[in-house]
Amino acid sequence: MRDRFSVGDVQISPDHYIGGKRVSSPETFETRSPMDWDLLLGNISRGDAKTADLALQAATDAFPAWAALSPKERGAYLHRLADLIEENKDAIAYAECMDMAMLLESLQLRLVPRGALNFRNYADLAIEHEERVWDSKGTHNRVIRMPAGPAVIITPWNAPFMLSTWKCAPALAAGNTVVLKPAEWSPLSASLLADMADKAGFPPGVFNVVQGYGAEVGNALVSDPRAKRISFTGSVPTARVIGKAAAENVVPFTAELGGKSCLLVFADADIDAAAKKAAGQFDDSGQVCMAGTRIIVEESIAEEFERRFHEYTDKHAMGDSRDKATTMSAMIHPIHIARVEGFVDRARANGDTIVRGGKRHIDGKLWYEPTLIKPKSNQSEVVQSEVFGPVLTFQTFKTEEEGVALANSTVYGLSGIVYTGSRERAERVGRMVRGGTVWVNTFLVRDLTAPFGGIGLSGLGREGGHYALEFHSDLKTLQILEGSTR
Repeated sequence: MRDRFSVGDVQISPDHYIGGKRVSSPETFETRSPMDWDLLLGNISRGDAKTADLALQAATDAFPAWAALSPKERGAYLHRLADLIEENKDAIAYAECMDMAMLLESLQLRLVPRGALNFRNYADLAIEHEERVWDSKGTHNRVIRMPAGPAVIITPWNAPFMLSTWKCAPALAAGNTVVLKPAEWSPLSASLLADMADKAGFPPGVFNVVQGYGAEVGNALVSDPRAKRISFTGSVPTARVIGKAAAENVVPFTAELGGKSCLLVFADADIDAAAKKAAGQFDDSGQVCMAGTRIIVEESIAEEFERRFHEYTDKHAMGDSRDKATTMSAMIHPIHIARVEGFVDRARANGDTIVRGGKRHIDGKLWYEPTLIKPKSNQSEVVQSEVFGPVLTFQTFKTEEEGVALANSTVYGLSGIVYTGSRERAERVGRMVRGGTVWVNTFLVRDLTAPFGGIGLSGLGREGGHYALEFHSDLKTLQILEGSTR
């Protein structure tokens, strides 16, 4: 077991958490702060196939006793974990801010508290998740939800703490044990979550954390037949690899993938509100899968909309994510900012118009200026492919039909944003825009009981509420002949 290291005043273990104990690997990988790439935060244990085997065996051994608990008994553990998240909110937020540069204030006020809420909601939903009972053809019938077994949870580098809790909470509440593999670019908050699960008294092996690279430990986890559920958030290429492994073992698999969502603005909308929301898509430097990155505006208001959009964008401030004045964070990694630069360079070469931005804020650093591009055509790469950075496109339309056609013209379908002052159009267009979630005159308002997921290359399956509990359960129909028992 390696010594803990400090990130500010926060003590963090660099090791895996398996079977209720910290476990080291001989190899390590670095995690650095995007706000200062010269700042090494820590050397993290780098898992491999042997690590995956240890974790899955621990989860398999712990499963029968955990599954045998009632939803209320499991819920007590989840509520204790939620209490600890709330008590350690500032420490979690600070570590995650340093690890992936999300704004500290946003983490403190929204994302870390949401992590506690995820555990509370699923603890309560599992108790309320009533079995279907009915009589039919002389039999008394009951649908029983059985815990499925060990669940492998693979989370992305953006908003890692919130997304880890969002995925682990329903698995645990449903009676499954968990092996969590966080992204190697932002692993610190998962280690803190393991500490809190341990302190909450979770039985050894119920909750495990394995760190490392996807090719080395992730593949071993998802291809192992002991994994009975796989839940993944990340890129389409990785989802294809995981999907093949899941299919080989006939294991249910959910994937929340990329987005290229529209922000569709009609002439009858509140132009100022829509422009402000469009400029808000640069939050977190555009590293948000649901962001409305394709701005599509009715031609008659396009000039006024663009003027106001630039006024709001001018108010963004790039800087240290711990500073309350900062509105745009550094990007996660040198590899990622280079990828974003590649998209913009190819757009420029393609003849797309770079209206603003299009370069790093400071050479050699990881801040990228808020960028707006007017594409040469709807087939331009920057329109059709996910950039996952502070890069938005701007297009116009004349008719509702044309606007909806543009909104639906990519292979993605995670979400959509529509601005209109008409209730009839809100209902009509809201139904026509293809996406797992469509917001009208708002954005990122989430009811945790609602289904969440994507269409097309944006994903497979649904998370959220009872939908997640169903995914993490095996269903059994029990039929008893009426009058045959007493």
